Amino acid sequence: MATRGGRRLLRPLLYGSAATAAVGGTALYITLRPREIPGTYDSSTVPPPTYGPGGVFNPPSFPYVKTRAEHITDLKRSSGANSKGGLGGFFSRGSAQGQTTSSEDDEPYDLLIIGGGATGAGVALDAVTRGLKVALVERDDFASGTSSKSTKLVHGGVRYLEKAFWEVDYNQYKLVKEALRERRYFLDTAPHLSQWLPIMIPVDKWWKAAYFWAGTKAYDFLAGSENIESSYFLTKSKALDAFPMLKKDNLFGALVYYDGAHNDSRMNISLAMTAALYGATVVNQAEVTSLSKDTTTGQLTGATLKDLIPSRDGNPSNHDTFSIRAKGIVNATGPFTDSIRKLDDPSIPEIVAPSAGAHVILPGYFSPSNMGLLDPSTSDGRVIFFLPWHGNTIAGTTDAPTDILQNPIAGEQEIAWILKEIQAYLAPEINVRRGDVLAAWSGIRPLVRDPKAKNTEGLVRNHLLTSSPSGLLTISGGKWTTYRQMAEETVDAAIENFSLHPRPVNSPPNIAGTSSPLPYPDAATTGGSALDGTCQTHAVKLVGAHGFSKTLFINLIQHFGIDTDTAKHLTTAYGDRAWTVASLCAPTDQRFPVRGKTLSTLYPFVDGEVRYAVRHEYANTATDVLARRTRLAFLNAQAALEALPTVITIMSTELNWSKARQNREWNDAVRFLRSMGLSESKMGLSREDVEAGKVGRLPDEEFGLYARHDVEGEVLKSDVNPVVGESSGVVRDAGPVRGSDG
Repeated sequence: MATRGGRRLLRPLLYGSAATAAVGGTALYITLRPREIPGTYDSSTVPPPTYGPGGVFNPPSFPYVKTRAEHITDLKRSSGANSKGGLGGFFSRGSAQGQTTSSEDDEPYDLLIIGGGATGAGVALDAVTRGLKVALVERDDFASGTSSKSTKLVHGGVRYLEKAFWEVDYNQYKLVKEALRERRYFLDTAPHLSQWLPIMIPVDKWWKAAYFWAGTKAYDFLAGSENIESSYFLTKSKALDAFPMLKKDNLFGALVYYDGAHNDSRMNISLAMTAALYGATVVNQAEVTSLSKDTTTGQLTGATLKDLIPSRDGNPSNHDTFSIRAKGIVNATGPFTDSIRKLDDPSIPEIVAPSAGAHVILPGYFSPSNMGLLDPSTSDGRVIFFLPWHGNTIAGTTDAPTDILQNPIAGEQEIAWILKEIQAYLAPEINVRRGDVLAAWSGIRPLVRDPKAKNTEGLVRNHLLTSSPSGLLTISGGKWTTYRQMAEETVDAAIENFSLHPRPVNSPPNIAGTSSPLPYPDAATTGGSALDGTCQTHAVKLVGAHGFSKTLFINLIQHFGIDTDTAKHLTTAYGDRAWTVASLCAPTDQRFPVRGKTLSTLYPFVDGEVRYAVRHEYANTATDVLARRTRLAFLNAQAALEALPTVITIMSTELNWSKARQNREWNDAVRFLRSMGLSESKMGLSREDVEAGKVGRLPDEEFGLYARHDVEGEVLKSDVNPVVGESSGVVRDAGPVRGSDG
């Protein structure tokens, strides 16, 4: 009886324990389960081109890309002064909204967006996919400022989450939550330009492992369904296996969490080009010189623009300056926000507090190709990232107040600090030398102060949207990861402030390039969401995304005979537009590769990219190509200088440049490369000097790093021929080797 009674009491306890274990185990599995990384198994939205009957190749049929001159004509038409002449509008060329009439083309724009960075291009894409008439103008080039000089991460910000916890700061928490959601949209809308990256946090104490484990798990939890692979702990041996360059001393283990990485300037250009294909007027090298106001109401009605290209060509005229009309104006000029605000009201107080962030590029052997590193606590309390990027390693960033310059130069003190912090994490036998720096640049982060805040209250950690009495709508601050959310809020405010009327886009452009129009709505066009006049940019795929897959490079190799590394590069930089880029590559006159002449022997950039940039991406200068269409200037400043003559030659053929224009391009590009870390000793080189190969023979930080012929100590004593006193007939014996016996 006692036994039977004990069983009655024990059975509920066992059932309860089992239920608790099941619930706990399920929760643990949900938290820690491995997830499929988006894009790993995904095929392209549309199939690759095929061979038809008789072996005839059916290439993609991508939609027409308007020329820059056509965009300029459309801008001028909006003033009402050019309604009867000029080129036909976009919609007369079979565009997304063929129902638009000539009289509508002459109407004012719904929105004029000033600034072609990530935010401005994002606003343009959001507005045009809501059926609004949109113009985007940029004084320099798309992504010419902060948007091309980021750390290349798409992240929520683990350090912001830490601050949110310790400072009990809801705004920091909100920023992280928002960024984690937007992080996922990057891969969904531009899978060729963004990818997930595991990032390691080395720890030297067991309690730090527990601390960072809790932090990374909180980061996973906050991402919710938008998360991918869960963070995890690595023992010391496994951490060293994953990141062999790490210093072994005082290493307890490491935490690994996941964030996103992307090609920032190409993402920016893809946003602008996608907006253009949907019908937006998009023009770079066009400066806003003044804003127009209604003399009665004082409200903004448009702007005066100056086309800067004729002056570069040496052919300025009165026709370069013209007026355009717009119902609303958006200021999205990043660090230059206050200069546009002062065009509206010269007495207005400034809101931008610029902060400079320096980055350096090192050779790829300093980091694994598939693992980044985060130092959460540097010698002065800042955070530093150490990440693989395009075969090299990027390290940064610093954070210091600065003046606002177009192309700031990273200071030697900043570079030295980054190298010192990196060295502290690497094994002692791995030296990080100043001469190892292939490129270095400084980007300006436009932190902002809320003009409504009292006195000297803190800087706004996320973005700030303000409107002036005359109607200038300014979007400022924020970061790359949240550009889409910033754009959505800006367009929402513009619709309300300027009484705009969004409308459905019933016939979107066939960006996918299929041979026949796709049914609408269709995942190949919009990601499955109808463009009904509301914001759908979370689902609108960018140009190049539709036909991209991780095996697309094989199709390019088999059809065009291009090099494998080049094919992989083209597909991850251009997506399905790699078909067009490859077709623009010149024959090599070699057995293999058949097409594609490289701009630099060190990198997979090829001549077809220069032609594509000019014809399809509005590249107007050599710097546009070297810095923002390709990334050569950011990867290796000297390699970019060596490629510069080839780039100018190709662009001269495409754009019919005069000798004077070519000389200007040379001088401007060399000056820009100085801001990319080009040695001062190379600034005086002429084009002829570079073509003659004199770049690599000039003494600089790198020249003395490596063993060169006929220098003492190059040949080991054991390799010296004891009979003739020579080594293998390659290098003469230079005498005793320092440090050897005898």
